[in-house]
Amino acid sequence: MKRIIVVGLGNFGSILAQRLHQLGHDVVAIDSRPDVVDAIGAHVSRAVVGDATNRTVLIEAGAEQADAAVVSTGENLAASILALLALRDVGIKEIYVKVRSEDHARVADQLGAAESIFPERESALGLASRVTSGKLLQYVQLGSDLSLQEMPVPEAWYGKTLRELSLPHRYRVQVVAVHDVLRDAMVPVPDPDRKLTHSDTLLVAGDPGALQRLAQLR
Repeated sequence: MKRIIVVGLGNFGSILAQRLHQLGHDVVAIDSRPDVVDAIGAHVSRAVVGDATNRTVLIEAGAEQADAAVVSTGENLAASILALLALRDVGIKEIYVKVRSEDHARVADQLGAAESIFPERESALGLASRVTSGKLLQYVQLGSDLSLQEMPVPEAWYGKTLRELSLPHRYRVQVVAVHDVLRDAMVPVPDPDRKLTHSDTLLVAGDPGALQRLAQLR
């Protein structure tokens, strides 16, 4: 279990804080608005009304013992950056920052953020891939050279094994998990000799261009 500080309780921050708590983590949620803090209080370990750019507020909330933090005040650039600096000053090394622009991301990265999160861009890229392919179930871009997509097994692959298909050689992609939809079981590092069925979906990693070509298969 990790202690995680979530700063900013808009839609993104509130959903994230609640989900992290559901996963069993010690979540401290901080926002300057009493109404949103009251609303989330029952769904996190601790909810604090306060200014997260203030080191004293963070220390009193237990931030010095935190393993990670997420800054979700993306609409307020100054507050986002100041919160990042304050969290770093109290000793948190793993800090994720929700950003609203490339410039915001660049500043956050330069100031030591572990990762800049751009939810709108990531959602848009994923939706564009699903809409254009017509078949993708999920799509996540992890960087300019790596993406992850979940797709149904193409009909031509029914009854074949991953070893027979030789996807790394033929398409420059790697299947990292098989989802057996009938049993609702996700199998990581799948058996290369298990025959694929119509009820399977594949979690595939690779270059975005290679994944796009793969998604066109029928």
